[in-house]
Amino acid sequence: MTPEPPTSNPSHGKLREAVSGGMALDGASKWRDSARIAAIGSAIAILVSIPVSQILLGLALLCLLLGRVRLPWPRVWVPLGLFVAWFFVSLAFSPEPGMALPQIKKFYVFLMLPVTMAALRGAADFLRVAVGWAIVAGASALLGVGQFISKYIAAQQAGVDFYTAYVAARITGFMSHWMTFSGQEMLVALVLAALLFFGPRRSRRATALGAAVLSLLLASIVLGNTRGVWIATAAGALPLLWCYRRWLLLAAPMAFVVVFAVSPGVVQQRVVSIFRPAGELDSNQHRVVTFWTGVEMIKAHPWVGLGPERVGPHVEEYAPAWIRRPFPEGYYGHLHNIYVHYSAERGAPAVLFLLAAFAVLFLHQKRALARIALRSPPRARSPERFVHLAVIACLVAILVGGLFEYNLGDSEILTMFFVIAAGGYLATPEQQLLRAEPDIPAATASEEKHA
Repeated sequence: MTPEPPTSNPSHGKLREAVSGGMALDGASKWRDSARIAAIGSAIAILVSIPVSQILLGLALLCLLLGRVRLPWPRVWVPLGLFVAWFFVSLAFSPEPGMALPQIKKFYVFLMLPVTMAALRGAADFLRVAVGWAIVAGASALLGVGQFISKYIAAQQAGVDFYTAYVAARITGFMSHWMTFSGQEMLVALVLAALLFFGPRRSRRATALGAAVLSLLLASIVLGNTRGVWIATAAGALPLLWCYRRWLLLAAPMAFVVVFAVSPGVVQQRVVSIFRPAGELDSNQHRVVTFWTGVEMIKAHPWVGLGPERVGPHVEEYAPAWIRRPFPEGYYGHLHNIYVHYSAERGAPAVLFLLAAFAVLFLHQKRALARIALRSPPRARSPERFVHLAVIACLVAILVGGLFEYNLGDSEILTMFFVIAAGGYLATPEQQLLRAEPDIPAATASEEKHA
C-alpha cells in the first residue's frame, strides 16, 4: 500500500507569512527607534562638538536606510534644491573649482532636515530636543559667565583696559568662537522662551527652572558682547511677545534701559560703540569695507558670483578705491552678511532661492498656526503652537542676524536651523495642511458628530 503524500495545511503558510512579516516590521521598528535616538543625540551634540553631531547624523541616516524608512522631502526642498543647484552652476564657472571642497562637504549638514523629520515623532520629540538644548546651552552659558569673570580678573591683575582686551577674546562657552557661542545661545533662548510662553502647562517648579535657565542664556548673550546677536535676539523675541502679551512690547524699551543700567561697563561701552565706535577696536569700519567690497563683487559678477570660497582671497582686488589701505583690523575671509556674501560668491539668484526657502518655511508655520487657532480656544497652550512660534522666532532671528554676520556659514548654526525647521514639519505635517478640511472649530465638529 503506497502511503499518501502529506497534505499541506494552508493555514500553516499563512502563519509563516504572518510571523515573517511581523519579524520584518519588528526589525524596521528597531532601526527606526535607533535612528530616533541617534537623531536626537545629533541635534543636542551640536552644542558641544561638530564631529560627534555629524557622526550621529550619519548613524541616524544609516538606521533609516536599513529600516527602509523613506526620507520626507517637503516643499521647502524646491527652493533649497535650487539654492544647492545654483552653487554648482557657480562652481562650473569658477576659475578655481578646487577651492569649493569645504562648501561641498557642508552640504552633508543639509541632511539634518529630512533625517530629523523621518526619525523623530512629532512635536513631542522636538520638545525633548528643546529640553536637551536648554540643559546643554545652560551649562555652556554658565561656563561663559565663569569665563567672563576670569577674563575680568586677569585684565585687572595685568593692569590693562578690560574692554580693549575683551573685544578680541570674548566668552565662548563650549565653542571655539564667541560668534558661534552667542548664535547658539540665541536660538536656544528663543526656543525656550516659546516653550515657556506657549508650550504645555508644567509644574511651578519646572516653570521656575526653565525661567532660570532662560535668564542664564540671556545673561550669556549680553556678556557675549556680540552686537548683531543682541539685535537678532530682540527681533526674534518680537513675534513671541506679540502672540503672548502685546503689552510686553511696550515694556521692552524699559527692560532695555534696566538691563543697560545694571550691565557691566564693558557691555555699556559695547552698546555705545554701535553709534560711536572706539576706532578700529570695534568692527564698524571693518564692516563698511566688507559690505562695499561685496557690492563691487556683485556688480562685476551678478549671476554666478566669483565662485565658492573665492570671496576672501579677492577682497583687496575688489575693494573700492575710496577705501583707505591698509584695511581696518578685522577678519576678511567672508563678508559678514549672508545676503551680500552669497550674492558675491554664488550670484544673486542664490540669495533669491534662499529667501524663497525662508518664505516657504514661514508660510508653513503661519498656515499651521491658523489651523490650530480654528480648533483651539484663544491662548491655548499646546506642543504644536510652541513649535511653530519657536520656528518663526528663530527664522526672524536668523534673517536679521544675517545682516550682521555670515551666520549660516557656521555648521553649528546651520545644523540647529535645520533641526528647528524640521520641528515645524513634525508638529504639523505638510499633508495635513494640503488636505481640504472645513474651517470649523474642533469642539463644533465633535458636537455635530455626536448629534
